Amino acid sequence: MSDDRTSFTLSRGAWSNSYPVDEAAHWLAFYRKQPVDFPKAGRAYAGSIAALEGLCRDLGLPV
Repeated sequence: MSDDRTSFTLSRGAWSNSYPVDEAAHWLAFYRKQPVDFPKAGRAYAGSIAALEGLCRDLGLPV
């Protein structure tokens, strides 16, 4: 999370992207849907899901 708590960054390898904190629940739902939509990806989304669950917990949002 950024120092001013207004954004967070997801990173994986060379890829990274930042999002507003108020979109954390949206992105958690999105990443949870990916393994269902793309089962061949295996556990590729597990790290992002875990990170977003932690962020949502820190923000007091439902997980």
